[in-house]
Amino acid sequence: MVNVVLVGSQWGDEGKGKLVDWLSSQADVIVRFQGGHNAGHTIVIDKDTYKLSLLPSGIVRPEKVCIIGNGVVVDLWKLEEEIESLKLKGIKINSENLKVADNASLILPFHKDLDSIREDSNKKNNIGTTRRGIGPAYEDKVGRRSLRAGDLRDPEMIKKRINLMALHHNPLRAHFGQSLIDEEKVYNDLLKISLKILPYICPVWRYLSDSIKNKKNILFEGAQGALLDIDYGTYPYVTSSNTLAGYASVGSGVGVHNLNYVLGITKAYTTRVGSGPFPTELFDKNFERLAQKGHEIGTVTGRPRRCGWFDSVLVRQITEISGINGLALTKLDVLDGFDEIKVCTKYKLEDRFLDYFPNSIDEQSKVEPVYESIKGWKGSVRGVRSWKDLPKGAQDYVKFLEHLVGINADLVTTSPEREDTILIRSPFS
Repeated sequence: MVNVVLVGSQWGDEGKGKLVDWLSSQADVIVRFQGGHNAGHTIVIDKDTYKLSLLPSGIVRPEKVCIIGNGVVVDLWKLEEEIESLKLKGIKINSENLKVADNASLILPFHKDLDSIREDSNKKNNIGTTRRGIGPAYEDKVGRRSLRAGDLRDPEMIKKRINLMALHHNPLRAHFGQSLIDEEKVYNDLLKISLKILPYICPVWRYLSDSIKNKKNILFEGAQGALLDIDYGTYPYVTSSNTLAGYASVGSGVGVHNLNYVLGITKAYTTRVGSGPFPTELFDKNFERLAQKGHEIGTVTGRPRRCGWFDSVLVRQITEISGINGLALTKLDVLDGFDEIKVCTKYKLEDRFLDYFPNSIDEQSKVEPVYESIKGWKGSVRGVRSWKDLPKGAQDYVKFLEHLVGINADLVTTSPEREDTILIRSPFS
């Protein structure tokens, strides 16, 4: 039995969906443990494309059990939409292969309202959220007033929780000139959707405990990226949950001693969606080249991603904080054809050099990347599936990143296709 945590090591969009799908062949259970449907995963299988934002990526594999843990905030309507869209593509989903934690907090329509109201009212300094209600739902969770999945079994509890949240939200809505919450409509809509979702709801911590006792392999699937972590990311330009590997325990109900290996996913370059510091961001023809070749459009937001060179300072820092054991380097093929590839190895801040990313948002915005250059390679790595078949220049680039970050690469991907993955060492071995 090996339990592996897979997390993004940058600002999200690192290719976690493909790798969770690929690694899930070796897992029995796949668990989402934080975030919500603000996390987009794209999986390509035999030319078919699946875009997921809430369901664990392993759901497209038969005979796998997928779990949405208590650390996730769940939009029931989005969950139903994803389930139905996959069923139309022939994916079988039932209460045997999908389970939702009964203590997971729910995203309700007025959470999305508040998200949008805040973004629109402060356009100069907005965070660039997905407007999907993630932050407001976590606020209600921490404020001890949220409706949880298991509450759907009790109509009176549903009413009580809606009213409790309305007492908090209505003054905010009134301040922004919005209508008050229609509690009766929210209640009736919840009763209707609950009929479709209740069969999936259970105490998932018990299922996971039994799975561990039965020596099952479990894969924990992180959402977003570590640099969006509410505590260790580029605060305040972060998400509303903890995205580091340690939260896999809290967000699923599995004891931390049962987490055996952490795999950090990182692109061969760097991207970011939305506002916030980005030391290696490019604005020249290299940005255009990376964005075009990498198809850098957000799965959830539809917004173009900002692009830059690989930042080894950030990835090394996250590797240490998140306890990452090995790297999975994605989108190596996007760097095909570059004569020279730059990598940030340290920062300059005014008159001093830094080998870490400071906490202050002011200093984060002022650091200047210090680069080392490495030669590119001839030919293309696209579709390569073995290390020995990579051009020497591509091998040298991977080794250079390993040296700078301080850990080895376990996997390298060379296209969006599931099988175009070079396995150097299996995290489950």
